[in-house]
Amino acid sequence: MTDTHIQIGPSPIHGTGAFALVDFAARTRLIEYVGEKISKAESLARCQQHNNYIFYLNEEFDLDGNVEWNPARFINHSCAPNCDAEFCDGGIWIVANRLIRAGEELTFDYGYDLEDYRDYPCHCGAPQCRGYVVAETLWKG
Repeated sequence: MTDTHIQIGPSPIHGTGAFALVDFAARTRLIEYVGEKISKAESLARCQQHNNYIFYLNEEFDLDGNVEWNPARFINHSCAPNCDAEFCDGGIWIVANRLIRAGEELTFDYGYDLEDYRDYPCHCGAPQCRGYVVAETLWKG
């Protein structure tokens, strides 16, 4: 699947978002989340500079998706996401977790594990919105 089936544009959730131009069946790989492969030390330094585009790759490296060539960085968080971020074939893929209709905004649960999660309010609008961009398992209500 190429990103020609996804459009980047203004989002009602937050700033810029990614939108389906066609219907996507559940379990479809929509777009690869690409970026710069960085060491854990560099990852920590960038996180401390409030870079929120970093994904865990393995025990040695992370992936910084805050690069121009990564349109997947525009996919917003939702507490009721229609996609999941999955490690597949050595990369991170955004995969539909249900049928997604053309025009829908693509979302996944960022699952932040930050102690200061209250600095990251969520505006996804889902009925079960946690109010913050925080992993459901860490949500304290």
